Amino acid sequence: MILLRHGQSEFNVVYSRTRVDPGIPDPRLTEDGRHQAADAAARLEHHRLERLICSPYTRALETATIVGAALGLAVEIEPLVREHCLFHCDIGSPRSALESRWPAVDFAMLEERWWPELDESEETLAARGQDFRRRMAGRSDWERTAVITHWGSSGRSRASRYPTAISCASIPIPAPPSIWRRQAFRDSQGPVFAKAQFSSELRCARPLKGFPR
Repeated sequence: MILLRHGQSEFNVVYSRTRVDPGIPDPRLTEDGRHQAADAAARLEHHRLERLICSPYTRALETATIVGAALGLAVEIEPLVREHCLFHCDIGSPRSALESRWPAVDFAMLEERWWPELDESEETLAARGQDFRRRMAGRSDWERTAVITHWGSSGRSRASRYPTAISCASIPIPAPPSIWRRQAFRDSQGPVFAKAQFSSELRCARPLKGFPR
């Protein structure tokens, strides 16, 4: 399975510079973020993907729309891979607004308000990460599935079957926790790619505080 972090968002631009939450709910991709998504789609062509799963946040949906169009894949919504709800960017858009903007995507599994209050607990995040891993573990199309997700939630979605993680946004990856073994390199054309092996334990260390979302 391939985990793909969404492209650069309007929130990322401000927060990466100031480290202060700019109060932008459910931000959209920037022009750079759209280019990053297109570049990532080109690099995914040889994986012969058959399934594209996506978080319900706008930045992930815009990334998935670009990737899906390039690869000929429909977008499937999965709320379990949404971001750890801690900042204003993690306040989502109501289901009705998403349905209006993406009429071809099925949002039936979402409540009208599908995101929690800010300051979502680590326990809640870990529980839905485990739920997603268990759900995916039994699928025969595991190796042909890509998941458009977020930095905070992607660690909880990795499992002992060693998915490949790709960071769509062109940002440096900080030193990982000791339970990770990770090699990363900056592609000359922008996105950061990381191939990783992870502990077989269900738990995963928390991402570094303040890392761009």
